[in-house]
Amino acid sequence: MRRFSWLLFISSLTMAAEGTKFDVTFAAQPLKDALTQFSRSTDQTILFDPALVTNEHIDALKGSFTAQELLDELLKNSNLCANNIASGWLVEKCPDNVVNSPEPAAESKPVNRVIEEITVTGFRDSLFKAREYKRLAMVSQDSILAEDIADFPDLNLADSLQRVPGISITREAGEGRQISLRGLGPDFTRVHINGMEALGITSSPMDARGSVSRSRAFDFNIFASELFNRIDVKKSYSARMEEGGIGGTVELFTPKPQDYKDFTSAFSYRQAYNSNSQHYDPRVAGMIANTWGSFGALVSMAYSERQTTEYGTNTTRWRKENKTYVGPNNPALSEKLANGEFWFPRGHRYSLWNNDQTRLGITASLQYQLSENFISTVDILLNRLTNDLDEHHIAVKNNRQVKALEWVNNDSEKEVVYAEYKDATWRAETRQDYNESEFKQITFNSFWQTNPDASFNFLLGVNSSDYCQPKLNKVNIITDGVDIITDFRKDRFYGLSRSPEFDTTDPTAFRVKDLYFQENEISSDMLTFKADFDYRLTPQNSLKLGVSHKKLSNDGNERVQGDFPTNGLTPKNEGNLFLPPEYTDVYTQHPDFNWLQGDLAQLQQHYGLAGYRLGEESIIDTSNYSVEEETDAAYFLFDFDTQMFGKTLLLSTGARFFETTLSSAGISKGIYTEIERDYSDWLPSLNMVLDITDNVLWRFGASKNITRPSIDKLSFSANVSQASRDDGDIGSIGLGNPFLQPFESINIDTAIEWYFNKQGFISLALFHKNIDNFIVEKAELLRYGSLGLPEALLQEGESVDDLFIVTTPENSDSSVIQGAEFAFSRDFDFLPEPFNRLGMIANYTWADGDTLYRDVQGTGENQVKTFAGLSNQSYNLTFYYEAEDWSARISSAYRSDYILSVQAGNTDQDESGYHDTTYVDAAAHYQLSDNFKLTLEALNLTNVREELYSDSSDRAYNTTSNGRTFLLGVSGQF
Repeated sequence: MRRFSWLLFISSLTMAAEGTKFDVTFAAQPLKDALTQFSRSTDQTILFDPALVTNEHIDALKGSFTAQELLDELLKNSNLCANNIASGWLVEKCPDNVVNSPEPAAESKPVNRVIEEITVTGFRDSLFKAREYKRLAMVSQDSILAEDIADFPDLNLADSLQRVPGISITREAGEGRQISLRGLGPDFTRVHINGMEALGITSSPMDARGSVSRSRAFDFNIFASELFNRIDVKKSYSARMEEGGIGGTVELFTPKPQDYKDFTSAFSYRQAYNSNSQHYDPRVAGMIANTWGSFGALVSMAYSERQTTEYGTNTTRWRKENKTYVGPNNPALSEKLANGEFWFPRGHRYSLWNNDQTRLGITASLQYQLSENFISTVDILLNRLTNDLDEHHIAVKNNRQVKALEWVNNDSEKEVVYAEYKDATWRAETRQDYNESEFKQITFNSFWQTNPDASFNFLLGVNSSDYCQPKLNKVNIITDGVDIITDFRKDRFYGLSRSPEFDTTDPTAFRVKDLYFQENEISSDMLTFKADFDYRLTPQNSLKLGVSHKKLSNDGNERVQGDFPTNGLTPKNEGNLFLPPEYTDVYTQHPDFNWLQGDLAQLQQHYGLAGYRLGEESIIDTSNYSVEEETDAAYFLFDFDTQMFGKTLLLSTGARFFETTLSSAGISKGIYTEIERDYSDWLPSLNMVLDITDNVLWRFGASKNITRPSIDKLSFSANVSQASRDDGDIGSIGLGNPFLQPFESINIDTAIEWYFNKQGFISLALFHKNIDNFIVEKAELLRYGSLGLPEALLQEGESVDDLFIVTTPENSDSSVIQGAEFAFSRDFDFLPEPFNRLGMIANYTWADGDTLYRDVQGTGENQVKTFAGLSNQSYNLTFYYEAEDWSARISSAYRSDYILSVQAGNTDQDESGYHDTTYVDAAAHYQLSDNFKLTLEALNLTNVREELYSDSSDRAYNTTSNGRTFLLGVSGQF
């Protein structure tokens, strides 16, 4: 059974077609094939277990019928009935009160085999419907469905998506943030919300996790999962889909009033507790929907508060450094230290991040059916995420004199695991950060069935994604001449530092180093118009045509002012570095260490900087850029239903043409510069599905697609790294390149899928992507003054004559990524009671792909390494138990290690990346009554430690823990 039509408009199509007459001709054939023809003829989804229709046949049939009348005719010789569900029809055995006589007596009324609407609920049934979406799609696709509000057992959508084969996620404070699909990073996946493309922007307090950037990656932690009732993940490409997602396309859908035929209201309340933060946080969601004849309305809301604490240690990378030996007489060791033969941590640091997060999302949907064949829908989505963070760090600095050390041989290199430093420095940092992300979208969609063979669909939508960081303030205090011990002997990825002869909480021992202020703004606006026309040429063939226009505008800036109180701009106490003890406090929240820190608010007041805001004069000119894209596109698609070797073959082939106008404006070498250029291409696609048997199908897809470069890489911009640098460190500068061409990919996909029982299926998929115009970073060592950049971006002690590693993106190589996905799902109904209520879902993904990186570790040599973000292996495993009034499930998600980045010219490391992780979550519910249920969820039961490594020699970079989260709640539906 197959549907060619776009599943995006499934609810609109179902509503509009309820009273529509269809002119059909059915030959005598098996019922299974007839139901397939019904789906294609009416453009409606029909779900059934193939085992139910085995050996069932229909007689020849011709005439004009509504969908309900047609199903009555098709099922009249069987003991089956069709139930009207929100997303189409579900064929099951008739209830006992339905007479199963194919020839009713003359005085009897005909048997109505389309019985009243039913609501399919429960975890098993949501799996069944998701399986049918997968089976009916013409492209490789997986779906996640939530039948009731708050049924997604996750904090946000990224957490839900990690259970889809081929998807891996990155996390922020234990919560999913971005996704990689089939080995390709977040920039390669497009995200649609209610039919139009969207960008979602938030940030991380850690530079190693991307901080804030102007990319095409979608930050899924913006939204609560309760706002959506369906996610489709399309892994292969069709000409009808918008170009841009070589990795794939994720489509998010908010609920519509016609998803609920009668008045419906629902709510959920959950109380969350995190073992690290030790806070209790509320999570509330609600929805109300109703229809009044031809008009329907729905409003939903989700609100949550979340206080998180993430702590650990980091090294700020490792480096071969020349150091002075000051211990007992040892000429050999002294020579080795002087020659820089040992790898030392650049600055071992204890860190802790607190975040007080609030998230509010509101959706509204209005639907109006002007006639039987015309329906219009307006969808509105508003969302606001705020993060109020405080950070606390203490780091070992200026550790040039070594009294004693121990080292191990790591990949033929001497890695220091224990060192005693003389006259070193403790530097304590206190930072406050407030940021907010706002997303707004409104879409207007109309579907018009002009006749049984032709339909139009129109979509007009606008959205905006705005990120504002009005406060990023920090103060550093230091103390010098301290003996410090750093020890990695017990745990290579969790070192400990201490000063046995010095009290790090002494309020008289520290002085002020500096105060720093930063603000960021990013704004993205999107306009989309699409028009699609479907025409059935014959019962077996159809033509699809469409045009679209899309405009993306992105702008923003960064404001920075540092080096208070010695920069000549300090309103009070300029140049005074004395730290009054009353402006300090002892920080004790980190479980491994206590230290003195500066009170940021009091020190700002002390220097006349209370409430300090950065004006336009503090805008970094090279960050103040804009990028605009306008894309016009058109496509055609032919769908064929034919026979091959006596089997049904469904074929969809066509092409998409697009033309993009790119405008980029910003500061280049100190001069405002603006360019505009065009590029275009044809993107053909071919997708086939062969029904090998009633239960087994084979898929094949071949297509060409593109991914546009990240927005920041297309800009006239310069990003001067503000990471702290020690004496002798070489700074780094990243430049943009508005002349980059898009990535181009030739994609091949194939899969075998076997569907059995009601929920059961096994699938094996293979994929291959040949990517051209791959973007690499070219590194050069240049004098700062030659770049036309302002001196304000330099750190204390640096000059315009200093050399910097300057990287520029450029198109270069071709690369290949390939892999396989295996998925399995079934109930254990073959077991004796009560074990027959058990079930399992499992999937495994293997992916492989390499690319050539330039000037690795500053050697001038190029090296082949895996794609950034690619985990060679990932799997998900879920066991569930579904009883009549309660259910439970436990899930694990594994991701193997992966490269985060390879920075051209970085002499400290040839790569950085993350170790493998296995997250274990659990969920259970108890049905208190027909309307209420009690829920219990547990996330990150194993309290996974996230380990960022430095260099392929696998040295510690950053290790953090975010704790276990438990949620107890109640939900109701009326």
